[in-house]
Order: sequence, then structure tokens, then C-alpha cells
Amino acid sequence: MAKIVGIGANVFDTLYNIPTYPKEDTKMRATASVCAGGGPVATGLVAARKLGADAAYIGVLSDDNGGKYLKADFERFGVDTTLIEVKHGYRSFASVLWLCEDTATRTCVFDKGDLPPLELDDKQIEALKNAEILMIDGNEMNAAIEAAKIARANGTLVLYDCGGLYEGVENLLKLTDIMIPSEEFALGITGCQTAEEAAKALYTAYLPKVLVITQGSRGGIIFSGGEINKYPVYPVKVVDSNGSGDVFHGAFAAAVTFGFDWLKCCHFASAVSALKCTGIGARKSVPDFKTVSNFLKENGYEL
Repeated sequence: MAKIVGIGANVFDTLYNIPTYPKEDTKMRATASVCAGGGPVATGLVAARKLGADAAYIGVLSDDNGGKYLKADFERFGVDTTLIEVKHGYRSFASVLWLCEDTATRTCVFDKGDLPPLELDDKQIEALKNAEILMIDGNEMNAAIEAAKIARANGTLVLYDCGGLYEGVENLLKLTDIMIPSEEFALGITGCQTAEEAAKALYTAYLPKVLVITQGSRGGIIFSGGEINKYPVYPVKVVDSNGSGDVFHGAFAAAVTFGFDWLKCCHFASAVSALKCTGIGARKSVPDFKTVSNFLKENGYEL
């Protein structure tokens, strides 16, 4: 059984590198293009696996070209696909991304497809009971809530990648052990003016074991009821930032299974996320554990 299981978005991405953001109703030649798997939990699971943790995806995929690619992509990176149900005749979750070279930004247009919602079966429930961590991202909401309840009843930690203010997120937040929201999410759901205020408000309201607010290029903060601590962003030349947050969450989950304390998990995940940004593709560019360890040592931090 995998130590890390995940339920959430799994997206067929097509990425285009462009020199600058195009004007409306014009043509522009891309400098490069690539197809890749995406989605918060799905990419997080690949990151965890590449770092040395066992990982499995629980979900529904189509048998169209996008679905076939996504299943094969998991298998290429060693993520367990035996908990995936493949459906015939549906349209996969897909997106097109522009990676703008002069501003180092990304623009995404997506189609969620028409796959039916996940309904947990006995094999998937057994995997939840035997895992160390369940990763969720707010997609597949009903199944995620059911899975989180099963996980907590059986000692499996629930890590919530809080990226979108979806309807019903409060029901997931109250089932979360490791809460990792973006700063935008934290401020939006609490109405607070600062990340520090939002961290205390979320912690008081939902009592997770730990709360980490990611702040992009400013690093982030970690809070578990005592003092608020900060963790840094590690400096790299950014080529592709798409999926860096997804990778952070997967790396954090892997670090937990390695036995790291919460602050060390933050440093580790931040380094993994930074190194991922040095190559194109959210999954392909995730480094291995040794590379991360050496990178941190070069930047003055010992695991």
C-alpha cells in the first residue's frame, strides 16, 4: 500500500513558451511547446514519488487521448495507478498554458471535461485506511470529504492544498491535519489583512496540526499554535513556474513520511519547488532527493 494517496484534479496540459504576451486577435510563434500532466494533487503525487515516497492516485480518468496520456504519465514516474477507474466516452480535464519569457508568468485556459464524479470503492477505501497521508485539493469535493473522514478515523493525516475558494471548502478545512493555503486563499477566506493574522484565524477556527501559508517569491510562514516562523524561497533562474505550488505540497507530504519536523518540511518543499522551476514541465523537472539535499547544503541548510 502507498504511504501517500491523493484525490483531486488530474489535468492534461499543453504548454507553449512565448517571448511576450500576445496582443488580442494576432498570431505569435511559440519558441517551444510540450504536453504534460498537471493538476495540484496529481502533480504533487508525482513529486512525492520522484523524491522517494510511495504514492498512488485515487480517481476517474477517461479513455480519450488525454486520459491515456495521464495514466501513462503516472506509470512513467512510478505513481501507482491501480486505484484509478477508467471510463469510456468522456472528455478529460485539459488546459492550455502560455509561459511568458519576458515576465516569467503563466496564463492558463482550462476545460474541466465531463467525467462523472469519483465514488469510492472498497479497494480505494482500504488504501485510504492504510496510507500515512491523504492529499486533497478541493476538486472531487464529495469524494474528498468522504475520504478525509475515513482517513482521520484510521490515523491517516489529511493534507489539504488550499488553492481555490470552492463551494464547500469549509467542510474540508475542518477535516484537515496539514493545511497549506496560498496567501490569496488565506486572506480571501478569513478577510484578514495579513498572512500572519490569517494563519492565526484559520488555526483557531479549524485546529489543524500545522498550517503553512505559501507566499510565492516571498517564501511563506508556518504556524502550529506557538510562534509564527518563516521559511525562505531558494534562489534559482526561473524557466517555468507552472505547478511549483503543486510540487511544494507533494514535497511536503514526502518530507512528512521521511520523519522531518514541520519547519524542515517547509525548507525541503521550498527547495524542491525552486529546483522544479529551473526546467520546463511541472512533473518532469522535479529533482530527486539527493539533488535537493545537495542544493540545500549549498545554500546553507542541512537536512
